[in-house]
Amino acid sequence: MNSSQRFDTRAWLLFAAMALLWGVPYLFISIAVESYSPAAVVAGRTLLGALLLLPFALHQKALRPAFAKIGWVLLFGAIEMAGPFLLLGHAEQTLPSGLTGLLVATVPLFAALIAFGGGDRSVLSPARAIGLFIGFAGVFVIVAGPGLAVEGGGGLLAVGEVLLVALLYAIAPFVIATKLRDVPSLGSITLALFAVGIFYTPIAFLTQHQVPTVESTVSLVALAVLCTAVAFIAFFALIARVGPVRAPLFTYVNPVVAIVLGTIILGEPLTPGLLIGFPLVILGCWLAATGGALRARRREPEVELPPISNG
Repeated sequence: MNSSQRFDTRAWLLFAAMALLWGVPYLFISIAVESYSPAAVVAGRTLLGALLLLPFALHQKALRPAFAKIGWVLLFGAIEMAGPFLLLGHAEQTLPSGLTGLLVATVPLFAALIAFGGGDRSVLSPARAIGLFIGFAGVFVIVAGPGLAVEGGGGLLAVGEVLLVALLYAIAPFVIATKLRDVPSLGSITLALFAVGIFYTPIAFLTQHQVPTVESTVSLVALAVLCTAVAFIAFFALIARVGPVRAPLFTYVNPVVAIVLGTIILGEPLTPGLLIGFPLVILGCWLAATGGALRARRREPEVELPPISNG
């Protein structure tokens, strides 16, 4: 961490903001899909988010480098946004928002497996291997343990959709790191949001069969403004403040926010399986991602990380 990267009051405020901004989207998605089709939610969120980010991308002249690698930007958009956003919307028609947020938090588990497949043998270290086992054991307890957080074939399908989202979120950073490393993230994200929004707009019109409620519309707008545009701006500010290694640590707090909000606002149940599996998933993810290290290395790679587990 250099002299300009430090955990001061502003950094902690940004950290808290990110824990909330990317912990609350599961609540907004759950309310939005009550009267919007999943495709309409994706189209509305991405187009409005892109329009809000556009002035910042233009100011930073970040779009031209992104257009130069449009193919990889579109692939990133498909993996990070087009697939996950639709899958989350469909899954949350069945699953509680808090459970969805917790399952998405398994991203570090899948990221560790992908890294191992790519030749990173550090995943075989005892702490990280134990983390993988504990994390996936926690998922099993949540899905099949006491109290059954998920019931029926439809629920299991929804769980599979969310775990696929976690896998896609784990793959997306590798696209950034290998193919878009020299492209400003703001340019890639803004362009990808526009592309995804344009792709889903006709599908939204074809699948939207009811008049949206005011509550769902407010949730959709909040999802676009707060959880997309404002969240990305805050994330970039956090990276600049504390560095790219420490910035994503707020993702371990996101499931707590998602579960608490789902319980308090939507009245979602806290099953025994969820209460037992929740700490196991968080502990497993932390061990798998960090190997149990409490502090990051003194010398950090100057690599801008893409968003992780952003709902």
